[in-house]
Amino acid sequence: MQISAAALAKMIDATVDGDPDVIITGPARIEEAGAGQITFLANPVYEHHLYTTKATAVLVSREFKPKTTISPTLLRVDNVYETVSGLLQVYEQTEAAKTPRQVSQHASVEADAVLGINVRIGKFSVVSPGARIGDSTVILDQVFIGPNVQIGADCVLYPGARVMRDCVVGNNCIIHANVVIGCDGFGFLPDTDGIYRKIPQVGNVVIGDEVEIGAGTTIDRATMGSTHIRRGVKLDNLIQIGHNVEIGSNTVIAAQTGVAGSTKIGANCRIGGQVGFAGHLTIADGTNIEAQSGVARHIREPNQAFGGSPASTYQNWIKSALLSHRLPEFYKRLAKLEKMILK
Repeated sequence: MQISAAALAKMIDATVDGDPDVIITGPARIEEAGAGQITFLANPVYEHHLYTTKATAVLVSREFKPKTTISPTLLRVDNVYETVSGLLQVYEQTEAAKTPRQVSQHASVEADAVLGINVRIGKFSVVSPGARIGDSTVILDQVFIGPNVQIGADCVLYPGARVMRDCVVGNNCIIHANVVIGCDGFGFLPDTDGIYRKIPQVGNVVIGDEVEIGAGTTIDRATMGSTHIRRGVKLDNLIQIGHNVEIGSNTVIAAQTGVAGSTKIGANCRIGGQVGFAGHLTIADGTNIEAQSGVARHIREPNQAFGGSPASTYQNWIKSALLSHRLPEFYKRLAKLEKMILK
């Protein structure tokens, strides 16, 4: 990526404050940026770095006024964070375009697998019989695509990802390293001797468009039917999604959360890290769950916030947390009262 500040400003509807002819080669953090790189300032906490950064250009808001003379060229925009997000997408696409689209000679692709145009498959990856891979999808090294799997167009599967038999992945999805989609659900039934016998898991996982799944996350196939991850869902690293779970569109879930089987989480929910959901629950659209909460009952009313374990409404949780810090004080007062009564 090489572009002048003036040309970039035209792309992002920015005004240039400084030299419009400087050349920008890529992005960097404001603390670490060097010559040729562009960075940004959105949070005032980092403003002091602006006066020492070696960056060639800095994105700032249109209203920003530096406290002293600075050397980088400023590109002034309406919304810094949105502009940065768009620039990073352009940069990622530019870098990806440098990578040739090809099937490695060390990959194993079955003869009846169907590959779209401009598909790349890396070293030691496996594409099983009946699999279908959409146009311009990138499958990096050591990825396993199981029998009859369908992968949409413009997806990226990072090294070590596993998509097991019969599962479906939509378009424009990102599946990070060591994700497992379609592992068996946790289904066992004790017999008369108390020995747990496995219940066959014959369903699949269906993932909608624009989904991103973080490294090490696992999504169980349904016992029957499908486990559904709807359009636009974003899953962090190390999340466990149980069999027959449904995650509604545009819901985001942070790391180390576990969702037990057959729970239905609505659309546009925000789930903090290390949250645990019991099975067979219904969680309303727009629900917010604080980190480390334990959800053991249905949440029927939409757009509510919950926290704690067991989870309660956010207001009740905060009150309980504050009171818990006073328990030693309450205990001492209770002990004094007991002594007075028993005298």
